[in-house]
Amino acid sequence: MSGQNAERLVERVVLVGFGPVAARLVDEILPAVREGRLDLTVIGAEGVAAYNRVLVADVGTGRTTGEAIGLADAARLRGDGATVLLGRTVRRIDRARRTVLLDDGTKEPFDRLVLATGAQAVVPTLAGLNPDPAAVDMLPPGVTALRDLEDAAKLRAVVGSRGRIVVLGGGILGIEAALASAEEGADVTVVHHGPHPLGRNLDPGGGRMLAAALHASGIRLASDVRSTAVAFRPRAGGRHQFHALVLEDGTELPGDLLLLSCGVRARTELAAGCGLGVEKGILVNHRLEADVEGRIFAIGDCAQVACGDGGCTVCSGSTAGPAGLIGPGWRQAEYVARRLLELAPRRQMVVAGGTTAQTQTAPLAPERPCVVLLKARGLDLASAGNISPELWDAWRPERDSGGSPPSCPPIQVTQWADPEHGRYAKMVTRAGVLEGLVCVGMPRTAAELVLLYERGAELPADRTALFRLDSVEQQDDGPAPADPDSTLCRCSGATLGGVENAIAGGCSSVEEVSACTRAGTGCGGCKSRIGELIDAYASVAVRAVPQ
Repeated sequence: MSGQNAERLVERVVLVGFGPVAARLVDEILPAVREGRLDLTVIGAEGVAAYNRVLVADVGTGRTTGEAIGLADAARLRGDGATVLLGRTVRRIDRARRTVLLDDGTKEPFDRLVLATGAQAVVPTLAGLNPDPAAVDMLPPGVTALRDLEDAAKLRAVVGSRGRIVVLGGGILGIEAALASAEEGADVTVVHHGPHPLGRNLDPGGGRMLAAALHASGIRLASDVRSTAVAFRPRAGGRHQFHALVLEDGTELPGDLLLLSCGVRARTELAAGCGLGVEKGILVNHRLEADVEGRIFAIGDCAQVACGDGGCTVCSGSTAGPAGLIGPGWRQAEYVARRLLELAPRRQMVVAGGTTAQTQTAPLAPERPCVVLLKARGLDLASAGNISPELWDAWRPERDSGGSPPSCPPIQVTQWADPEHGRYAKMVTRAGVLEGLVCVGMPRTAAELVLLYERGAELPADRTALFRLDSVEQQDDGPAPADPDSTLCRCSGATLGGVENAIAGGCSSVEEVSACTRAGTGCGGCKSRIGELIDAYASVAVRAVPQ
């Protein structure tokens, strides 16, 4: 066989986008690239390789560095045989010719195309901002959406000088940035439309508890208000600098930096431009395919799983936009990697009868609504699922047309609150199984509820047993033994037992454990727990040494 014909047997994979989800896909298929079974081209718009965007706020507040949150090394990938194009963008996808046209006019052919274009920040319609909501790159000086390392540098400059920061929007990333900035000495005001922050993730009780915690951290809240404009101060020889956020009643909230936290929008323009289905994201089926041929995939925040089957109980009528969570994107990346590896040339397994077997990955299993965790020192918050039912609501389905009682059990709500100590919990259950939860200021209860929620396990009949996990007496007695198969890192799926084994095997720092198990490489919320396990293991080892 000629070299040219052999070359054509290698699947050419083009990956558009080089964020954290794309980096996970690259990690999974890199062995096949090294072996010459896949030809990989990665195209990233930024001038640097993939890094963990979830931790950009930590870079902006000086808690970590851009190097520390890196997820890929472009030089190493090139050495392994991949083509990595940084600072480049795709202008158009030609599906008929199976090529992508780059910004410099060059073309990259593909056999399989993976779109991991992510999401972009939503720019609100305010007088003084660019009227194009998608024009994030044209934000004026002093206004940032905190999406990349350049934005982090702007935040770092203001936090370092203990300046004034106005956060517009009560989303999770904005609240985390506000808390971290305030702790580092910045003057912070959070402005949002609803009655309490995190309006999409918290019920009124949990929202009030969070608001109280923000006030206690020195953060000012402007709740139930609407902003209308951005005021600027003249700057000699350059564009005007942000001066204040103007509210509907004319009130001005002055600041040195306006941080936009108004949600994100999936990047779908490339898909729409080549005729792929698009709604709030690029439409894909349960195999993450965006086209009928199965040659184009979409993963991460740009993808919207909606198979189009009206009878599908998982995605029928789904209009969900970007989740903004790294864990689900990583699982999608791992799934598509398995699909791509199936296509790579390899030795086939001989089965009974002398035939050969070719495995085929089953459709991606649907996930339960994701757990939202707030990463902040001294403030523990978890939320998941359906949290809208209230304590005395009659959440029972109506009787059917024959007048028979409903077959679906009613929803039950359990709430517990201790405002004096900043603790609150709410459990929404059906037949004893959690359908939703909110937990503030109760880390052990939250951990147990999240575990039960993710497993779909039944709660104890006496719900107060869960609340007692954070009682003073329980804390004095020490934590109860944990299940080694329980998930410690929800982003990567790393288990408690896996992390403990890594520590016992010689990993003596959070970084080493992360490199070995991937735990702590996502949102970073489990890093403190990993540190506790390392300290506990070291303490036991010291006591075991003969004196």
